[in-house]
Amino acid sequence: MTQKDKPSLSRYTYGVSVLKHKDKYVTTSVGSSYDTFLQRMPLSASKKGKVPSFVEHRPDLVSDVFYDTPGYWWYVMAYNGLTDPFEQLNPGDDIFIPEL
Repeated sequence: MTQKDKPSLSRYTYGVSVLKHKDKYVTTSVGSSYDTFLQRMPLSASKKGKVPSFVEHRPDLVSDVFYDTPGYWWYVMAYNGLTDPFEQLNPGDDIFIPEL
């Protein structure tokens, strides 16, 4: 599968909500249908493995290895419930790689 064939998954293009806050309109994806989409992703649609030492604390490298692009780093983080790549993604940790 080439880069052109891959689906475009982005928090900024899927599930965006416009909210009014203090008389201003704010565009956000937090709490949108996109978060529900991530929560409903079945673990069966993923590969399980261990974090190798050469990608320690680097979700962009994990994305590059499995998807041929660093652009899905946020997807790997969200799918695994990770919030801090500097404290998580340690060598030997279990990690799930979701299928696109």
